[in-house]
Amino acid sequence: MTADTTDDDFLLELLNTTPVVEGTQVDELAGPDAGRRWLRAHGGTGTAQELRHLLAARDVLQRVARGDGEPGDLQKLLTGVVRVPRVTAHGIDWELEAPADRIPAVRAVTVWGALQEGRPGRLRPCANEECRLFLLDRSKANTARWCSMAACGNRMKARRHHRRARATAAD
Repeated sequence: MTADTTDDDFLLELLNTTPVVEGTQVDELAGPDAGRRWLRAHGGTGTAQELRHLLAARDVLQRVARGDGEPGDLQKLLTGVVRVPRVTAHGIDWELEAPADRIPAVRAVTVWGALQEGRPGRLRPCANEECRLFLLDRSKANTARWCSMAACGNRMKARRHHRRARATAAD
């Protein structure tokens, strides 16, 4: 299975559902209505069980992407999932077979796996320690550090500039 941009965006949007807003972490999927809306907007059905599986996958994926968890922690999310080959006129397509209420969670884990395999190190947390967002570095040089240059990038560069200016003034 290879992840496409739509899959990449799905994973990144899922990981970024726990931003820090005015100094407090917010869960954009908290509450059944918000979670159902998000799932429906991303191809799910919005059932409570589907949301429960998705939240479990998100939490483990966030820990793994931050280096606070082991990739093996994702294994239980894939229990009973199989990839089935389907011969088409264009070759072989691999389709995931999983219980319907686990498909969005399984999709997130398999997209993460495809990124690790095809573009290792490209999915990572924002370098701003106060930020809870992730980025997918699509640059050729693989040097992106911030979830957003306009937000975290500018903020961190301004802080570094002010520290240097104070240090120079103190000398």
